[in-house]
Amino acid sequence: MEAPPRARNPQAVLFACGLNSVRSPMAASLLQQMFPQGLYVKSAGVKKGELDPFAVAVMAELGQDISGHKPITFDELEDWEGLNFDLIITLSPEAHHKALELTRTHAADVEYWPTPDPTDAEGSREQKLAAYRDVCDGLLMRIRRRFAKAGAASG
Repeated sequence: MEAPPRARNPQAVLFACGLNSVRSPMAASLLQQMFPQGLYVKSAGVKKGELDPFAVAVMAELGQDISGHKPITFDELEDWEGLNFDLIITLSPEAHHKALELTRTHAADVEYWPTPDPTDAEGSREQKLAAYRDVCDGLLMRIRRRFAKAGAASG
């Protein structure tokens, strides 16, 4: 698990997925909680979605409130504050493609963490929540593994 040299200890991390409504806001919240002062963390999507209530519910189970998250696109983020990230972690193929395009004009490392989209889950409310929990658990495990060497996280 060797990180590219520049992004070994990134100062600013962007999580990206398709709609910025489930996976990337969950990941951003998880990482931000681990490093409340140490890292600048944001999330964005290729297209703009609506914040998913199941994502809000699963994060609330962990004591994290993402209910105020407003989904934004890469373009909106660039317009509002620029894309000054040393590391972009993509969670979906379309976000990965967009991030690689951005590296032509922005000096950022890109890591692809293929993450299933829990909105595809079928079944009861509890079965759907279980799919979201699985995604959240997977993200938390990857984040702990990736950022453990940065200091505060362990596990």
